[in-house]
Amino acid sequence: MNIFYLPRRDAITLAVFALVVLTMPVWLVPFGAAYPGLMQKFAIFAIFAVGYNVLFGLTGYLSFGHAAFLGVGSYTAVWTFKLMTMNVIPAMIFAVIVSGLFALAIGFVSLRRSGIYFSILTLAFAQMCYNLAYSVLTPITNGETALQLTMNDPRVLDLMFSERGAGLPSPSLLGQGMSGIEAFYVVAVVLLIAFYIAQKIFVSPFGMMLRAIKSNQTRMHYTGFNTRPYALTAFVISGMYAGLAGSLLAATDPLAGAERMQWTASGEVVLMTILGGVGTLIGPVIGAWLIKYFENIFSGFNDAMLHHTFSWLPQGAQDVVVAITSKFVGEGWQLSLGLIFVLVVVFLPGGVMEGIRRFSSLFRNRREPGPTGALKTSPAE
Repeated sequence: MNIFYLPRRDAITLAVFALVVLTMPVWLVPFGAAYPGLMQKFAIFAIFAVGYNVLFGLTGYLSFGHAAFLGVGSYTAVWTFKLMTMNVIPAMIFAVIVSGLFALAIGFVSLRRSGIYFSILTLAFAQMCYNLAYSVLTPITNGETALQLTMNDPRVLDLMFSERGAGLPSPSLLGQGMSGIEAFYVVAVVLLIAFYIAQKIFVSPFGMMLRAIKSNQTRMHYTGFNTRPYALTAFVISGMYAGLAGSLLAATDPLAGAERMQWTASGEVVLMTILGGVGTLIGPVIGAWLIKYFENIFSGFNDAMLHHTFSWLPQGAQDVVVAITSKFVGEGWQLSLGLIFVLVVVFLPGGVMEGIRRFSSLFRNRREPGPTGALKTSPAE
């Protein structure tokens, strides 16, 4: 069997997704988000969300501690830059391996429990990791200052083939700098590979077993089936995705701080997955893009920009509209995000992807021919 084979529908999904990702610099222009730094965040946090969905979406295990693996990946990548080479490939490889080992240790303990007890255990481990990074392991993490590159870093592999430069080095991929639009396309290619691997997991027998765990784990236990190795494997894979995302954060901005391991970062990836659609492939990516768009674009709005936006209104009405909308942008951008999240959970429990499915189903029903060959129409209201 060809390990690269995908069913026709999944292959089309991958092709369309690749087209959307690679043309981001074009279609994001009208949204004011077509600058490299933000597009890199879109791709990196999409990887984080896709990996988290392998655990939460397939097995139903809700982890509140995945930010720990994001932070571990960042720290590992920066230490690889400092000790070995500024090439991002070894940094990504080591970050994935170390994050996977951390996930194996944490998952081995946490998966002894399920439900809310599992969630609390993962949250406790993440907070332990945060406190260790922030105040205990400062020789390794540099504490609140964050781990950064310095002029005197050993960089053993790099200095074997070149002299130490006068300036602070920057991460690169085979000599190509990890900044600007080039860095976005590097991260975008990694996202496409990560998405493809997630597709293979979803359609594999292993993925079917994870769905069975989510559907009725108790029944599987009664039949004598040991589900724990499968759940642990999903946990480790998910942690490795998080570590990969953390390494890319360090590659595009070479520092690692404890704030990436806070519980809020873990909660954010949960929101991304639920907002987009738990258990779907595209949903978590859409959720990640929405949250990062609000965080970076809506948070930058101010009263002057709002007055310019609503300049077509009469002055009195304009002042009222600006006074109301100003509460939902700028520092209040999270209020807008919270309102959208509430609306999605209440009216679209399956996330944005459920809305897309409903719309496409409605369109298909309108276009489906009736018994006489005529197109069906909706009844008059």
